[in-house]
Formats: sequence, C-alpha cells, structure tokens
Amino acid sequence: MAQDPSRLSARPQTRPQGGLSAGLRPLGLSPRRDGLLYVPAGYRADRPAPLAVLLHGAGGNAHHGIALLKDLADAAGLLLLAPDSRHATWDIIADDAYGPDVAFLDRALGQLFRDAAVDAAKVAIGGFSDGASYALSLGLTNGDLFTHVIAFSPGFMAPAEQRGRPRIFVSHGTQDQVLRIGPCSRRLAPLIRSAGHDLRYQEFEGPHTVPPEMARDALDWFLPGTR
Repeated sequence: MAQDPSRLSARPQTRPQGGLSAGLRPLGLSPRRDGLLYVPAGYRADRPAPLAVLLHGAGGNAHHGIALLKDLADAAGLLLLAPDSRHATWDIIADDAYGPDVAFLDRALGQLFRDAAVDAAKVAIGGFSDGASYALSLGLTNGDLFTHVIAFSPGFMAPAEQRGRPRIFVSHGTQDQVLRIGPCSRRLAPLIRSAGHDLRYQEFEGPHTVPPEMARDALDWFLPGTR
C-alpha cells in the first residue's frame, strides 16, 4: 500500500545513536531549502528532551521558524526543529494537497529521532501565519505523534483526518490586517473545541505578529514549570 502523503512515520526512539552538542546547525538534507536544528545548552542524551517543530510563514524560512521560541529554549531544555517549506509556502496551502513538505519533515524527524533523545510525551508542532495553519492541519492529522499544537495567528485548518487528541494553543491579534481574527481564529476556536480538543485560546491587542509574551505563554502552557 502506498504511503499516505499526509502521514508522518518517524517516531522517537528509546535508544538514539548519535551524540549532539548544543547550538544551532543546518539539517543537511537539501542543498537549497533545508532547515535548522537547535540543541539547547545542557542537553543530555540520557535525559529525553521535549521537542517543538516550528514552521515559518509564507515567504519565510527556517530562521523565522526557529526564532519563534529560540530565546526561550535553553531555559526550558527544549529541542527545536525548523524545516524550510519546499516552495514559498507549505504544500497544503500552495498545492491544496499534502506531499513534499510532509515527506521532507518526515526525513528531518527521522534523522533527529535517530540522533537525539526526545520525550515522546512532549512533542509539539507550531508555527506563525501560514505556518500556524499548517501546524494545525498537520498536527491534527498526526495527533498520534504530536501531543501539542501551537498556532500563532492561523488562517485555517485542513486536517486530512483527526488522529489522537493533541492539546492546542492559539493566539491572535485583534488588529491583525493580514489574517483577520474574525474569519480566522474566532471561527477556528469553537471548531477545535467541538472536535474534543483541549484548547487554550488567547487574543492580544496587536497586529499580525507574535509578541514575546505570547511566545512565553505558549511555552509555559506546553512545558509548565520550566520558567
């Protein structure tokens, strides 16, 4: 049977092979659009770490994705994985179908799970703008891998189907002129709740951005007690 293009098959391993040093490095999986891995200071191979997969907005890259939580990662002991989209934005948005971005993320996760000790009970996917829409879509589709979904100013969600019950965090600015809060997050929130998910929903006075306090709130929600 052919692999479902919406599905991620990589899973955390109990005995990862590699030794990782702290810092930021490229994934090394593509010569053109690749991605970044951030290993926090104090990471230890004998102590499985939480992981956040972070997705950039349209026209962005992995540096924009990793920046969403990078300043908070060391204190939280949080691994960060940020892929570049294969094209200007993510496949479900650009092509109305899952495909190359899922395949690339699966490769990146497979490499990470081979090399790093990841806590399978604390695996989040998150993003901003188009990246938030994609995080909701892919996170709900793969809720048997992702325990949490963090969506900063999403526009929509389009899961292929819903698996598992990941917890969900959504924030959105009331003055957003790019993805207006009314037809976006205020419409999504009741749909998420009606599907049975535990939702933390927060609005803030501001435009299409991720204020530092929203990033901190999201991390405190994902990893309570780490700050």
